[in-house]
Amino acid sequence: MTTQVQRGAETREESGFSGRSAAPAAGPSVPEASPAQVHDWLQRGEAVLIDVREPDEHARERIKGASLLPLSRFDARSAMAAAKPGQRTVFHCRSGRRSADAVRLAAASPLAHQTVLSMQGGIEEWKKCGLSVETNASVARIGVMRQVQIVIGVGVLAGTLLGWLVHPAFLLLSAFFGTGLIFAGATGTCGLAAVLARMPWNRPTAPR
Repeated sequence: MTTQVQRGAETREESGFSGRSAAPAAGPSVPEASPAQVHDWLQRGEAVLIDVREPDEHARERIKGASLLPLSRFDARSAMAAAKPGQRTVFHCRSGRRSADAVRLAAASPLAHQTVLSMQGGIEEWKKCGLSVETNASVARIGVMRQVQIVIGVGVLAGTLLGWLVHPAFLLLSAFFGTGLIFAGATGTCGLAAVLARMPWNRPTAPR
């Protein structure tokens, strides 16, 4: 099976911001390989697989042998160092968007000296192909970034309702969360995500 080239931007991917954003804006197509092709390369030792999702996603469900290098803390030097001479570097995420961003970042680096690809469809497509994954049921089913969105939504709603029904001063609660969103967007840093990541329900135990 030959390497496929993506002809359009991914349209399905989880939304949300991460601890430190390193991903570029959507750009041109990137080289892709199907999960079956990637699996074949891994079996023959012809590629290394790098998971660019967040640590909680990787802990909850992962492809055996994949190393973790979150896109939010992407380092091209580390990515390039993972492969031996002659090996391909394949990035994967949940559905393909973040891994495509990782390919663009790696390809733009002066350290890029080997074939770099994105795995088409991410881990979701890998599972659809009947390929196995390792899971850890102890990790929260809701990812950290979705938890951030829930907490902020509840905070803004609570502040608005209390400000309307009880006392206008409660509107400061909504303003607090709004300010936090602006700070996260401007700096790429989300303190709430860092706090939630350390909560007991987000700490994995030994996988099954």
